[in-house]
Amino acid sequence: MSSQIQTHSNLIPGPPPLTGKTHVVGVFGHPVGHSRSPAMHNAAFAALGLPYVYVPFPVAPESLEVALRALPNLGIVGVNLTIPHKEAAVGLMDVVTERAREVGAVNTVHCTEAGLIGDNTDGYGFSAPLTEAGFQFQNAHVLILGAGGAARSAVFQLARSGSLTAILNRNVARAEALASAVDACGYRRPTVLQPEDSSALAEWAANSGLIVNTTSLGMHPEIQGMPNLPLEHLRPSQIVYDMVYNPPITRLLRESALRGCTVMNGVKMLVYQGAASFERWTGVRPPTDIMEQAVMDGLH
Repeated sequence: MSSQIQTHSNLIPGPPPLTGKTHVVGVFGHPVGHSRSPAMHNAAFAALGLPYVYVPFPVAPESLEVALRALPNLGIVGVNLTIPHKEAAVGLMDVVTERAREVGAVNTVHCTEAGLIGDNTDGYGFSAPLTEAGFQFQNAHVLILGAGGAARSAVFQLARSGSLTAILNRNVARAEALASAVDACGYRRPTVLQPEDSSALAEWAANSGLIVNTTSLGMHPEIQGMPNLPLEHLRPSQIVYDMVYNPPITRLLRESALRGCTVMNGVKMLVYQGAASFERWTGVRPPTDIMEQAVMDGLH
């Protein structure tokens, strides 16, 4: 990446004009108007002068198959998938990558001569900021709060990296199902915590090097929300990672920082999962600093 792109925003070229040769990528969601992906991808395309444009497509669940099958005929290079399409898309792909098959969700579709390739870059998006911060995954103890789709990507990525995880979720059956899915793929089975077992939760909260909130608790506008975590057991050596990125500093991160923890929000996760999609579609590594700034510029 050139120093001009990094430090002189007035020297970043504007987006190429839209022509018949412009490559189209985008995101399918329902709803999709809130997505920050168009802003961050289009900022990266403009910075690199690439003839691409990223478009949000509102696609209802019942229209997903038709919309996906139309992509090659429209000349669209690929799309990201967000709520509620990630799981449903797995069975609609011609090829599914191993990591997408394990997680049971597709967030990136690439139109190729082999057909529609379904991939999942969420796990990479989750782990890349931790790798950047020097976190050592092998045999690390990690406490996961939640057991939904976001938790699934994180838990599988941690399992692949050799971490030992515990899952805390109000719906214990859902946590057990996630733990069983990880075990079925040949990884170490996560521990499932019972919400009423305060001593086991306190032990994991105290001894985990990484604590991850995968729930939406604390997200704008309900910014006072916070997951069930015994804050009194937190230590300065721990990382507390909240996948919520709006607001950038949630109540969980604020309380954890007061106790000396290193805190991380979900902005870089969003950026890095998008960067992996960007590189798959274009063959070019994008400027993640510019993508991150585009995300931050749009947050309230």
